[in-house]
Amino acid sequence: MSLLVVGLSHRSAPVSVLERASLSVDAQVKLLQDTVAAEPAAEAAVLATCNRIELYADVDKFHAGVAELSTLLAQHSGVGLEELTPYLYVHYEDRAVHHLFSVACGLDSMVVGEGQILGQIKDALARAQELHTAGRLLNDLFQQALRVGKRAHSETGIDRAGQSLVTFGLEQLAVGAPVEAWARGKKALVIGAGSMSSLAAATLARAGVGEIVIANRTAERAERLAQILTEGDDTDVLARAVPMGSVPFELTRADVVVSCTGATGLVLTAGAIAAGVEDRVVERPAVEAAPVEEAPVEEAPLPPTSVGTEEGCPLDLSAVRPGFSVMGEAAVAGMDAATLEQHAAWAAGTTVDRGRTGRTGRSGPETDAELIGALAATVSTVGRIPERRRPEPVAEPPRPEPVLFLLDLAMPRDIDAAAHRLAGVRLVDIESLAEASADAPMAADVDQVRRIVSDEVAAFGAAQRAAHITPTVVALRTMAADVVAGEIARLEGRLPGLDDKHRAEITQTVRRVVDKLLHAPTVRVKQLAAEPGGAGYADALRTLFDLDPETVASVSRAEESTEKNARNRGPA
Repeated sequence: MSLLVVGLSHRSAPVSVLERASLSVDAQVKLLQDTVAAEPAAEAAVLATCNRIELYADVDKFHAGVAELSTLLAQHSGVGLEELTPYLYVHYEDRAVHHLFSVACGLDSMVVGEGQILGQIKDALARAQELHTAGRLLNDLFQQALRVGKRAHSETGIDRAGQSLVTFGLEQLAVGAPVEAWARGKKALVIGAGSMSSLAAATLARAGVGEIVIANRTAERAERLAQILTEGDDTDVLARAVPMGSVPFELTRADVVVSCTGATGLVLTAGAIAAGVEDRVVERPAVEAAPVEEAPVEEAPLPPTSVGTEEGCPLDLSAVRPGFSVMGEAAVAGMDAATLEQHAAWAAGTTVDRGRTGRTGRSGPETDAELIGALAATVSTVGRIPERRRPEPVAEPPRPEPVLFLLDLAMPRDIDAAAHRLAGVRLVDIESLAEASADAPMAADVDQVRRIVSDEVAAFGAAQRAAHITPTVVALRTMAADVVAGEIARLEGRLPGLDDKHRAEITQTVRRVVDKLLHAPTVRVKQLAAEPGGAGYADALRTLFDLDPETVASVSRAEESTEKNARNRGPA
């Protein structure tokens, strides 16, 4: 069996695809069950976060495994296989181990070094264990990934290379200002009470917001989170829980909204946000100062349009398109040649006798052609280039300062992307976070973490290869013990008068001889098997000692059964 991972993330797919492919908890459960029921896979685990969906499996065939896992991901995500395939990546064996360890350390996160991924890996393992889809390989893999992630955070400064997605999102909302200064005294609305929402609420509380309102579909979870925040020793924030139906009203009071739910549709539409801004409640002090009369503000006159403002312009202004300068050639489109010449002369500061029909007193196409030539000569003299001019730019009114800050950490999104265009609103979502983090600086500690990952991948591979040969070594020692027992029984038949003392001495001597003969070969074969390409030593051992493959397999099944029972019992 071999480790295989098929998945997609913010590095391989646009947010719109990730959003559509996101898996609910129920979908993850069904995906795990269908994966282990499929022919190529014996174990399975799903790592689904806001910016990645990965299916890990222990498969016996690579190509069949890739095809099956890709098909299952498409089926359960609801995105067609042909559409999904260009965004999928595949890792196999050591590359798959390297990938998960890098993910656990935060190297593959949208914000490098963020630590929340460790909790998500832990949840993925717990779900696979609960459904009994994780066997020895995936249990070892995910538990080792958790240890590698913790080691990276404790031994290096990877935390300095980045921060949690929540903190990074709040920094984007603050637009360069310190989060603590920006958040101080603000009222926050947190929608959802899961791990990400709880982290957001705790981060806001530490940043100094004055009030946090928790809205969640399950009231008990919202109340519990509000209680934890209120009773926290490191903050003095006022927190309270409200039902989801109160969100429209709370929008009129909130300064900051963070949303991260498992909803499959929008939680906040652009219309609801616009209504919240329009109906915004402004809390005034109890005693208001007397209004101060303001001096009348003189409105600055609009910039004059160029059409009709030039005195003496020979053009029929009613025929000139608004928004174009009569000094430009586009304004004279469609005019006859005589009028064109009049306009060219006027633009050059000279005059032309409007009564003249032509230089020879003639009229008609020939005259028009002659006048057009004169116009061209005049244009070259004054340095004008006959070309169509674009409309003069219209100055857009400055966008008002935001009064409502929105942070959407959900996948699929909770907040309508159309809120980006609302005046008085600033929205940061997964897509804008991905763009903002693309150029985030990498700390020197990242290189140290990469070395840790490489070392841990090598150690994991060696341990797995050594574990692979263990059932063969156990079967060999079992066969040797059976041989010793058979020979002692035969000796007792030939020496019926042998007393217990001598029988025990002989038995111990024979066992020591066998153990000494087997010690060096079994130790050496474990060392060789731990090296790359060492899987063949188990086969060689079975061939040399004529071991029954079924005996080796039964040892493996017995060990897996013991481990499974220990997992089901849980910690003592």
